[in-house]
Amino acid sequence: MSTAFDVNALARLFVEARAHCAQLDSLPTALRPGHPDEACATQDATLRALDAAIGGWKVGAKSVDGPIQGAPLPAGGIEHSGARLAMSAFGQAGLELEVAFKLKRRFEPCSGPYGEEDILASIESVHAAIEIVASRFAACPDVDKLWQLADLQNHGALMVGDGVPYDASYPFIAPAMTFEYNGAPLFEGTPANPAGDPRRLLAWTVNHCVSRGHALECGTVLTAGSYTGMAFPKAPGTALGRIEGLPPVELHFA
Repeated sequence: MSTAFDVNALARLFVEARAHCAQLDSLPTALRPGHPDEACATQDATLRALDAAIGGWKVGAKSVDGPIQGAPLPAGGIEHSGARLAMSAFGQAGLELEVAFKLKRRFEPCSGPYGEEDILASIESVHAAIEIVASRFAACPDVDKLWQLADLQNHGALMVGDGVPYDASYPFIAPAMTFEYNGAPLFEGTPANPAGDPRRLLAWTVNHCVSRGHALECGTVLTAGSYTGMAFPKAPGTALGRIEGLPPVELHFA
């Protein structure tokens, strides 16, 4: 990590921006992460500054064989389906419909590495989830990728529906789904996760987490990328996501 980079100062800047729904135009030179390790260190420092436990991880990839990136999610920002949230708390909020997984065991910090079979055997349940994407940068998504990674990968909050037991035969690559806001569709075309089967992201996530010195607790939620792209509702209302074989997930924006 560069000696000029002030990870704690950047974390404080993000926390202040989050608290005041501010959108940053840029970052001071000394607060610009220049390497993924600096961005990940900022994630950890941000959660410390928020005094927040980790309740989940978001993870994604832009292609079926592309690099994977992830960020820890503050436990207080993981909500159950049907919760009512203030739309104004997120600035320009984007909504994504995702498939999330919940773990049934604890992974110790600095343990592993774990193989894909170990991780799949640790999945307790599968859920429909709506991620609220909220950047601290005014120009997002036209912002340096490391800045976005440092900013908890543009995370605002996560709405999680009820789960069903994990079934390896579930059609994770292309489940049928609908995503609506106030009854109007939020996307057109065929839903697809750019990573392909989202389960391919899970072993990376667990190993990445424990290698950073974090535990993955029983009940941790791993949400693994959008099937619908991102939609930007313009007014308060209700988002409803239905994914084949999973209980629906609902978000109320007040």
